[in-house]
Amino acid sequence: MTMTEPRFSSQRLSDLPRSFGYAGAGLYHLLRSQRNARIHLVLSLAAVGLALWLGLNAVEWAILILTIGFVFAAEAFNTAVEAAVDRIGPEAHPLSKIAKDTAAAGVLLAALTAIGVAIFLFGPRLLRQW
Repeated sequence: MTMTEPRFSSQRLSDLPRSFGYAGAGLYHLLRSQRNARIHLVLSLAAVGLALWLGLNAVEWAILILTIGFVFAAEAFNTAVEAAVDRIGPEAHPLSKIAKDTAAAGVLLAALTAIGVAIFLFGPRLLRQW
């Protein structure tokens, strides 16, 4: 397959495994190439371990999982925006800067939101442990 050929001739159910393969390749690239994604992964694993230790209830687990997904999605979109802008051209341009800076701001907002969620989910329980 060349870069210009479409991946799918139609939206068939048999194409679904291939779609998951592409998504897996994107996730692998994200974790392999983006330092902040690896930091998010370590912090996510720590949060899951802490949640297991503290005994979060089902709703709290849902909030934690959604928050982790939100941060990784933001990181993935940021990486995609940066790659697309770089593909258009490496020269500095004010619109390229806006696109990259705004995508990075999205990751920052997601990470700050995750910190807030962690404070509310874990803070009261940790204070009771002391």
